[in-house]
Amino acid sequence: MPDLKLLALDTEDLDVISATTQDAVIRVGDMGFAKADHRFALLMNRFAWEEGGKTRQRKRAALHFDRVTDVKVAGIDTNAVDGVLELLTIRFAEADTPAGTVELAFAGGGTIRLAVECLEARLQDLGAAWAAKATPAHA
Repeated sequence: MPDLKLLALDTEDLDVISATTQDAVIRVGDMGFAKADHRFALLMNRFAWEEGGKTRQRKRAALHFDRVTDVKVAGIDTNAVDGVLELLTIRFAEADTPAGTVELAFAGGGTIRLAVECLEARLQDLGAAWAAKATPAHA
């Protein structure tokens, strides 16, 4: 399976990244806001949906958003660095073109909202895939 390397500069691009990262698992301690760099980044173990369900695999990947001016977290204990979150979707809502808000929604209702000057996100796989125990499913 080839490594993914994706760039999102508009909502259609972000929809691709969102679909690719759906059901990714993320340690709370593997997320952070580098305020001086205007960057929010996270490491994840994402399910390889691009394989079409033929194989159950996960890959380590990095996702970051640039031009971030503020971060708001709701429903997530940021002190529980070993806590694990399941990413459901990523959305962008324009507020004052091209600025807006990126929302990362997690299972259980937790959210992270990023105020951004414009949408700029990058996803990159970081290595080999490994077997996943199950295919994620939703009600």
